[in-house]
Amino acid sequence: MHRHSKVRRDFLTFSAAGAAVLLAPRMAFATVASDRRFVFIIQRGAADGLHLVPPVGDPDYVRQRQALAVEASIVTRLDDTFGLHPSLVEAAKMYRSGEALFVHAVSSRYRDRSHFDGQNVIETGGSGPYQVKDGWLNRLAGLMPAGKPLPMSFAPTVPIALRGAVEVSSYATSKLPEPGDELLARVSMLYRDDAQLHGLWSAAMQVRGMAGEARAGQDPASLGKLAASFLVRPDGPRIAMLETVGWDTHNQQAGRLDRLLRGFDGMLAGLRDGLGEQWQNTTVLVATEFGRTVAVNGTGGTDHGTGSAAMLFGGAVKGGRVLADWPGLAQASLFENRDLRPTASLESLIATAAAETFRLDPERVARALIEGGSSGRTWSGLVRA
Repeated sequence: MHRHSKVRRDFLTFSAAGAAVLLAPRMAFATVASDRRFVFIIQRGAADGLHLVPPVGDPDYVRQRQALAVEASIVTRLDDTFGLHPSLVEAAKMYRSGEALFVHAVSSRYRDRSHFDGQNVIETGGSGPYQVKDGWLNRLAGLMPAGKPLPMSFAPTVPIALRGAVEVSSYATSKLPEPGDELLARVSMLYRDDAQLHGLWSAAMQVRGMAGEARAGQDPASLGKLAASFLVRPDGPRIAMLETVGWDTHNQQAGRLDRLLRGFDGMLAGLRDGLGEQWQNTTVLVATEFGRTVAVNGTGGTDHGTGSAAMLFGGAVKGGRVLADWPGLAQASLFENRDLRPTASLESLIATAAAETFRLDPERVARALIEGGSSGRTWSGLVRA
């Protein structure tokens, strides 16, 4: 059993003592010896790439999407085919400054449209759900020289992508009232002579101190700033994962995604602004388990699909581009007569972005991160040397 499982049991033992803990949103870290930062943001629920990065130049887009189509007049035009949803204001600024790159018609190898199974595949790098027990982000950390590990912090779970042999830390802010200094001092005294809990409590208080003023706030922008407050530190993590939820838009998609994307945009801006000069050393990879149907359902939403869009942000990214072998949205071009046909491998994108960020051999990284190695299109030049 990996160490993170024991940490969760210990956490359940002492969390009842009065420490403020959050259940969501969540982020988790691993520390490695590097000046580069790599952040993975998962969009749980199957984000609709046709809405986030709408192909407004495709002649079949409006015919297929009808009232749900994002109007070409209000998007940020990325090239002759693609635009960016108008709620992604800061992301558009990053694109114009060469710090954002979009990959369309991308998918993992998974094809059965189950959220849990699809998320397991993209977090483990497995050829199918539950084929691999640890996460590709943990295995990435294991490829690099070990640095000083982050102390353990309060968190209910470690995401699958970060579970494995390499020890990681996690932190989650809280909706509960902030505990006072007197209470924390009393708990510290209580655990002072406890062989099992003293080290865990001390480590948690150290990470709490690292978070500083960024602990406050539940909104996505505050989460971005909180993550940046760890990543920017010389002794902070170099690998981080953030989870976003709510992307399963079976109904009223337009309004729901407008709100979600404004929050997501604020999270990206919080990361960028909080990292300051270290933004130039940062790669942020954003991906979802699968896309959504091309056609709109009867409740103004879309159902589980296949191809979607992935995104790269950061000063280290060779941005200002959309990468797509675009299959088109004509009915005859759709996957199983319903979905955007995937023409790009999410596994290859993950392996290349990680390898180029940390200047590792891409073939070695692909073998380590992806079960069976990388397949499909071979990427290169995603990240600045």
